[in-house]
Amino acid sequence: MTDENKKQERDLKDRKFYRAEQEAEFTDKGTPDTPQTRHPAYRLAFRDTDFLVREELRPVRFQLELLKPEMLLDEAGVGSTLVMYGSARIPSPDKVDEMRASITDANRTVVERLVEKAKYYTEAHKLAKMVSEKSIVEDGKRQFVICSGGGPSIMEAANRGASDAGAESIGLNIVLPHEQAPNKYVTPYLSFQFHYFALRKMHFLLRAKAVAVFPGGFGTFDEFFELLTLIQTGKMKPIPILLFGKDFWNRVIDFEALAEEGTINKDDLNLFRWCETADEAWGHICGFYKLNEPTLKAPC
Repeated sequence: MTDENKKQERDLKDRKFYRAEQEAEFTDKGTPDTPQTRHPAYRLAFRDTDFLVREELRPVRFQLELLKPEMLLDEAGVGSTLVMYGSARIPSPDKVDEMRASITDANRTVVERLVEKAKYYTEAHKLAKMVSEKSIVEDGKRQFVICSGGGPSIMEAANRGASDAGAESIGLNIVLPHEQAPNKYVTPYLSFQFHYFALRKMHFLLRAKAVAVFPGGFGTFDEFFELLTLIQTGKMKPIPILLFGKDFWNRVIDFEALAEEGTINKDDLNLFRWCETADEAWGHICGFYKLNEPTLKAPC
């Protein structure tokens, strides 16, 4: 035994058990090739993917999907996020002409309405860029880090805005039956993939200090209404919810009718704020948190 090894044995801070990755290395290097060692039963449980995807291991997979992003975001110094929800179908301004070229008699109305919403791609990009440029740091943690679903359209605009500001941003992708991938503006080491929608939605809100909601479909509705429900029922403390596109939302949802029918309280309509521009949205955030420009510190 070397003097260094003897010293480590006497070190009170030294680990007395090998780390998991070291044990795995021992297995790779020193295991003889026999029928016993080749059988799946002999694999270390944490390296046995066939075992990990078994039905009985769902609770473990839940824990892993909760823990992995939480640990990596903490290690990355992310204190809080500005989450941005919205459609995966609204075109960016540079794709408008291409979309118009696809118009037929059958799809004219749908295409024209999507093209009209391209302005929200612009506002999502502007909001993400504006907030990212402020580089707010508190208690050594980065605040209002842009977080999207990691996909195209409004999600891409969010990550792109942060990237254009020279800032990092988060993408929370989900495994789907059809092909999908993170947009190219998500910071690679902050790009996560989820199996469970529930865990993905939890991570959207665990660090959220504000949420911007743009026109969207079922996914956006799901995320938006769950957020409203959490705050309405007191399960989550209020945060700024910035709802972009009043004409769109009032066309597809009659919020006032919900209150008139008595299924929500009239005051519940104050859980969100209407916005049309990035400047309006940031103004609501500053007002809610009493942030003073240009220092962006809460008043004493």
